[in-house]
Amino acid sequence: MQLIELRDYIGSELAVSRFHDYCPNGVQVEGRPEVRRIATAVTASQAVLEAATAWGADAILVHHGYFWRSEDASITGIKKRRIAHLLQHDVSLLAYHLPLDAHSELGNNAQLGIRLGFVEEGRFGEQEIACRGRLLAPKSLDDLKRSIAESLQREPQVIGDLGMNITRVAWCSGGGQSYFEQAIALGVEVFLTGEASEQCFHLAQETGVAFIAAGHHATERYGIHMLGERLVARFGLEHRFFDQFNPI
Repeated sequence: MQLIELRDYIGSELAVSRFHDYCPNGVQVEGRPEVRRIATAVTASQAVLEAATAWGADAILVHHGYFWRSEDASITGIKKRRIAHLLQHDVSLLAYHLPLDAHSELGNNAQLGIRLGFVEEGRFGEQEIACRGRLLAPKSLDDLKRSIAESLQREPQVIGDLGMNITRVAWCSGGGQSYFEQAIALGVEVFLTGEASEQCFHLAQETGVAFIAAGHHATERYGIHMLGERLVARFGLEHRFFDQFNPI
């Protein structure tokens, strides 16, 4: 398919135009016009770019791309090396941030909930990307911790009484710790996200609502992978997901 067709399909599917984001969503670096092989990854790191181009990707789709609102706009250093690599190999880079977090089926939060056995009952937070819901059956915080570690293949950081029973949950993949207070106000018993900030410990201690930091990368692997699989089913493209290890 043509790169412009790929861009337009994803833009429509993820409703990109309705989001006010911190980076451009869509084509960030333009490569060859025809796309047969797509690589997906969480972040467009140098290691991912090299692995994807060695595989023969025509386009690389990521959640974390380039040109963030607060960063230096100069094309120097690491950014220069990454962009030079894409241009040298004539490979496109497409990035989808908040639209990929929010999508009701392909999104990071939707897919994370499915993987962890959470039943979504509503949304909250910035542009309604965070989710609230319940477990299929109550379990202790300790049991929930173990199931998260098994599902995400990463030991989560948990703040709370491991013996407490959990039924109501809220979650936001990646760096969603700023939504902890909103989650508390919703009446949940635990909030799960990727990262922790210093104040999360005190909020958990003083409210009795448990807090789980399960890894920024670990909680955001699933949306971009599912997007790649959707493109395979829809257009017959070849797809490979490059899951670069990241303990954070």
